Amino acid sequence: MPTLYKSVIAIPTWPRYLGLAGVIPFLFFGVLPWLQSDYAIISLYALLAYGAVILSFVGALHWAFAMMTPTISQSRRIRIYLWSVIPALIGWIALLLPLRIGLLVVLLGFALHCVMDFKLVRVIQLPTWYLPLRFMLSMLASLGILSGQIYALLI
Repeated sequence: MPTLYKSVIAIPTWPRYLGLAGVIPFLFFGVLPWLQSDYAIISLYALLAYGAVILSFVGALHWAFAMMTPTISQSRRIRIYLWSVIPALIGWIALLLPLRIGLLVVLLGFALHCVMDFKLVRVIQLPTWYLPLRFMLSMLASLGILSGQIYALLI
């Protein structure tokens, strides 16, 4: 059985299903402009707004981990707290930018957060399924955003 498949199956049912449900708007609004150009602009703005909201959510995960992990040093805890608010700021700034640039900023925000997730699991003991879940969801969300970004660049 391939390792990726094993990793995904090891994710508890509710986090897996809720996480995948949370990816649906990324994929829907990333593909809709290609199928229905009449809805392109509203779809792309919905994609941008949803990306900003979800960036805030994933940043808050790091806040919770910093708050709930007694084994890390105070300086490490402060660094994690500081990082945890950055995704929300990235999302907010993206909403203030022109659509094409905002989508790119949100996409880069997800890429950066994925890097920070990999760094986090090196210093905090998290469930073994956390990183496979976060990576899978980040990649799927990024595919939807990338699809919307490409469409936005073509219009």
